Amino acid sequence: MSVSIVLCTYNGERWLSQLWDSLLMQTRAPDEIVVRDDASLDGTFELLTKLRDAAVARGIRVTLARNERNLGFVANFEAALADASGEILFLCDQDDIWHPDKLATMLGEFGRRPNLLLLHSDARLVDENGSDMDCGLFEALEVTRRECMLIHSGRAFDVLLRRNLATGATLAFRRSLLNEVKPFPREWVHDEWLAIIAAAIGEVDCLEQPLIDYRQHGGNQIGAQSRGVGGAFVRAGQPRKAYLLGLIARTQVLLQRIKAPADRIPGTYQAAVQSKLAHLRARAAMPSCRPCRLPAILREAAMGGYMRYARGARAVAYDLFGGN
Repeated sequence: MSVSIVLCTYNGERWLSQLWDSLLMQTRAPDEIVVRDDASLDGTFELLTKLRDAAVARGIRVTLARNERNLGFVANFEAALADASGEILFLCDQDDIWHPDKLATMLGEFGRRPNLLLLHSDARLVDENGSDMDCGLFEALEVTRRECMLIHSGRAFDVLLRRNLATGATLAFRRSLLNEVKPFPREWVHDEWLAIIAAAIGEVDCLEQPLIDYRQHGGNQIGAQSRGVGGAFVRAGQPRKAYLLGLIARTQVLLQRIKAPADRIPGTYQAAVQSKLAHLRARAAMPSCRPCRLPAILREAAMGGYMRYARGARAVAYDLFGGN
């Protein structure tokens, strides 16, 4: 299987050389590295032109492009993916370090499992200096044993409908998935969208071993951090109702998309999305008076909506105590 690594950059010259070295040190070399720079203001693009020579010298094709204006990371990844030619596409962030066996390990899974459409892995969290933070990505995301077992048993859609666990920097998928996900909707982050659509139409799995060092620093577009119960009340300053309306918009987009190839997507999946939509609408309709929300909260809890489509007791607490 031919392999393309798809790398998007923006003002990333600080760590880019370390990442590039880790790509070239893979035990199974990539066939192609596709890079699209999102109109960086620093020396990123100039550095990329120098790094390209080292890859070409090893027989790796390099496609290097630069946007005339900043598109944002989701649109930039969509454009970069369109440039890739490999049968298996690996997403790549500019500031991470890949473990030497990442490509070989993940390709082995795709080779053994012809129905596997998308695969993601755990990661080791490191600080901006590359020092181990003594925390894995799955641990930071509070991934449970039950969630992992459901994914391994073929029920990834149920898990991902509740919340996304597939982080783009750890993700690989078959090229055929691109035809199903384009265009990327603005309501969704690219890795979430790839994972949920892949789970709707095919097999998705995860590897519980870290295959990259996932660097955490102040400039992350989307990082990972351990969140306690209090984290349920921190939505980047977003009011509760606005947050829920955003989830409703995302879920409506998903419902419309999975209705299109109805003959290929189980009716149970469509029903589950409709049920989640009803749950979110019920939550968004709760009054601003916190005590007055209690009957509706108890009703949704009794129906199981919080456990199936949200973070359980954490989401209950968010609705009970969060502002409107």
